[in-house]
Amino acid sequence: MHCGTLVLFISLYLTLVGLCEPLDNGLARTPPMGWIAWERFKCTTDCKLYPDNCISERLFRAMADKLVEDGWKDLGYQYVNIDDCWSAMVRDINGKLQPDPDRFPSGIKGLAEYVHFKGLKLGIYGDLGHSTCGGYLGTLLETVDLDARTFAEWEVDMLKLDGCNSNSTERSIGYPKMSYALNATGRPIVYSCSWPAYEDGLLPKLMVGNFGLNQDQSKAQLAIWAILAAPFFMSNDLRTISDDAKALLQNKLLIYIDQDKLGQQGVRIKKDEDFQLWKRKLAHGQFALAYLNTAERGGAKSFSLSLPPLGIKDCAHGYNVYDVFDKKLVSFLNSNHTHSFRVNPRSVVLFFIRPVC
Repeated sequence: MHCGTLVLFISLYLTLVGLCEPLDNGLARTPPMGWIAWERFKCTTDCKLYPDNCISERLFRAMADKLVEDGWKDLGYQYVNIDDCWSAMVRDINGKLQPDPDRFPSGIKGLAEYVHFKGLKLGIYGDLGHSTCGGYLGTLLETVDLDARTFAEWEVDMLKLDGCNSNSTERSIGYPKMSYALNATGRPIVYSCSWPAYEDGLLPKLMVGNFGLNQDQSKAQLAIWAILAAPFFMSNDLRTISDDAKALLQNKLLIYIDQDKLGQQGVRIKKDEDFQLWKRKLAHGQFALAYLNTAERGGAKSFSLSLPPLGIKDCAHGYNVYDVFDKKLVSFLNSNHTHSFRVNPRSVVLFFIRPVC
């Protein structure tokens, strides 16, 4: 991912979150965290040729196992999310969606039971349209209620509802209708609504540990996602993830920032041609700051951090400043101190600022 692409994704994310109104039902009080198949495994359905990487219950069971075995679950990564290409090409005799019987022999409910036994939650994919983006069965306006009940019967915990092969009118009716239908089931299901994405752009998942990002670019995406209080959904292969990518995604202070209980999204407070400064207010008088160097080339840029220009009021005993990715205390600041540092091209330095008082 080029840094220019990351900046585009950031601006699109800000547009999307501004269009969504949450329901105060106790779900997703902090950004959901977990794993989703799409960016890594796409629509791979040939299980004879790719038995370990096809969209099947075998893959999702394996990822559930790794979430538990490798400590992801304990850090908050609790969702195992199916994306496109899971269904059979026809509905059953009762008009219900059904999974591909060869790839999901236990059914979605059987997979949900396995995932729940692991102490995790299962997410599933649907599409408001005559077919999904991958060409599988979609949800029509007349099947919204039936499909919502089916997902609840399967005991899924999240629904991502895509919008391929639908128009603006259908989306304006269907997305709210699915919200009401899910609530009517009585089962708590997090609703990941893609409606704004089809009006304004796309929102990617975390690419860290997947193809295409180096270490600096990975840090940049994670830092901005944490500042924006964005969901942490990985899309990688947890069986082969590198130690470096794993260390980034399992950074406890990074996760603490993303999951901050105050729930206030960060804002960009400064921008020039190749630099952005992002600030997020956290609970208990804490702050997070992301210094993003968007330059594609050249040397590292030098910066100085001081509190007054950032609108951070001095307290009696000052602030401790932690470098989140280096995992260390780097400075003590009050209104009379500064901290100097450098940021590599297409990278970021993320600070966590905690009052001593």
